[in-house]
Amino acid sequence: MHGVAQWTGTPKVKGSSEAMRMALLTASLIGLQFTWNVEMTYCTPYLLELGLTKSKISLVWIAGPLSGLIMQPIVGVVADKSKSRWGRRRPFMVGGTVLVAMFLLLLGWTKEVVKMFVTEKEAVREGTIFLAVLSIYGIDFAINAVQGSCRGLIVDTLPIPKQQMGSSWASRMVAVGSLVGYGAGAIDLKRVFGPMLGDSQFKQLTAVAALTLCLTVGITSWAVTERVLVSHGKEDDEEQGPLQVLSTIAKTATNLPKGIAAICFVQFWAWIGWFPFLFYSTTWVGEIYLRYDAPAEAKNAGDLTGQVGRIGSMALIAFSIITFVMSVVLPFVVKSPEDEGPGFTPRPPASIASFVVEIEKYKPSLLTMWTVSHCIFAGSMIMAPFVQSLRSATLIVAVCGISWAISCWAPFTFLGVEINKLNQPNSHSYGHLSRSSIELESPVQLHLNHNLDEQSNSSTGASSGQYLGIMNLYTTLPQFVGTAISWVVFSVLEPGKSPELAKEAHPDEHNSTDGPNAIAVCLFIGALSACMAALATRRLKRIQNY
Repeated sequence: MHGVAQWTGTPKVKGSSEAMRMALLTASLIGLQFTWNVEMTYCTPYLLELGLTKSKISLVWIAGPLSGLIMQPIVGVVADKSKSRWGRRRPFMVGGTVLVAMFLLLLGWTKEVVKMFVTEKEAVREGTIFLAVLSIYGIDFAINAVQGSCRGLIVDTLPIPKQQMGSSWASRMVAVGSLVGYGAGAIDLKRVFGPMLGDSQFKQLTAVAALTLCLTVGITSWAVTERVLVSHGKEDDEEQGPLQVLSTIAKTATNLPKGIAAICFVQFWAWIGWFPFLFYSTTWVGEIYLRYDAPAEAKNAGDLTGQVGRIGSMALIAFSIITFVMSVVLPFVVKSPEDEGPGFTPRPPASIASFVVEIEKYKPSLLTMWTVSHCIFAGSMIMAPFVQSLRSATLIVAVCGISWAISCWAPFTFLGVEINKLNQPNSHSYGHLSRSSIELESPVQLHLNHNLDEQSNSSTGASSGQYLGIMNLYTTLPQFVGTAISWVVFSVLEPGKSPELAKEAHPDEHNSTDGPNAIAVCLFIGALSACMAALATRRLKRIQNY
């Protein structure tokens, strides 16, 4: 028997101003992005230094899409039905964070842990590789549970008119996390902390990432008060086992509303392109440096993983600065989705009305900017195979920060609004938002601390975890495609071990450095996928008339 979900309490966020509340609500994303950056920046060169080939490493990175495919949808569905007195999202955020921190520390100290059990050199090497890969899988599975819960918390807490603002703040926090993470990776942490956090750059970063994630998730969990679910209104689904959960996910994923399906389709094509950039760009920049610009003494120095990581991080600092600047500036120059509906006419003060109306004519829509971001990314990645200097590689990576800022903002904005529209039967477009929902602009207290009697304007987010999990499927499935493409390209162009990083391997085991860089070829293929994402974004406009 199906009924209406019943709740107790009101969603609240601590803070004396709207900006402070938004910052506290999204603070957890700083630690999340820091952790992702450490993994994506250092794990590929670390595994190359241990002696794995690029083709084998591409198979290791199946951990990312596999964990996203399994964890986020399942955690989303289970959390949607959770009746914990602490809320639906925060218990999963905190529990997942503890696991991520443990696996991060294990990843940093794999050699030391292995040496506690074996001493023979080859056995230590093989055991280190096995434990490192196991740690990567553990991090990915746990952090996907945290990430889905953090995003779900934002959707659950904010009313429809604030979904774009929440997503833009989330994008800013992702940019801050990237900036802090890449900044930490670019400096010599041993000079900062000494031997306190480990004897290598990689160890110190894993320790700092674990501390940062615990701190930021703790801040958000402390600041946010969730509504507590009393009954989800589906008595026959009270007890759902794993098979029922998977069945629910499959049924929903194959019967998505048109708007959500179109958003997911854009994500699918976009992430085929983003996968090689996020996982291999640091290694690519480091290889460009070592092959074309590095002096001989740099090539023969110790801690090559740290050296490649620092060089790559410098390029990604530029990327993160541009991402942050764009995430702050763009919300002021891009038209909000709710501003585009025919049922809403802006009412600025009479003295500046004509000026505001004139400016509004030239504001691009968020959907248009999403399309442009795909084109910018495609144009940058097309140039990758032709790069032969660190400066050019850094420039290409930095420009992609524009696209990343919008990619972290636009899809969650549109999805958040779509989810909340589903919970308001009479609301079918942005233009149909009630006048009262627009006029919540004035009393700041109502932005985040809205009451249950304002249900028509508030975010119910009843299935937010489920739909966010499903969109994550369309973010992770293309990563399988990207992994397959990377494996083929690496197997053909660079089948051997890295000549730059695997110094202990016999020279006959190294791949040749003649010919195109294999990672650059993967980036080029990603550019073609970004072009498809741009076309899919235009299709979204036709379907929803945004």
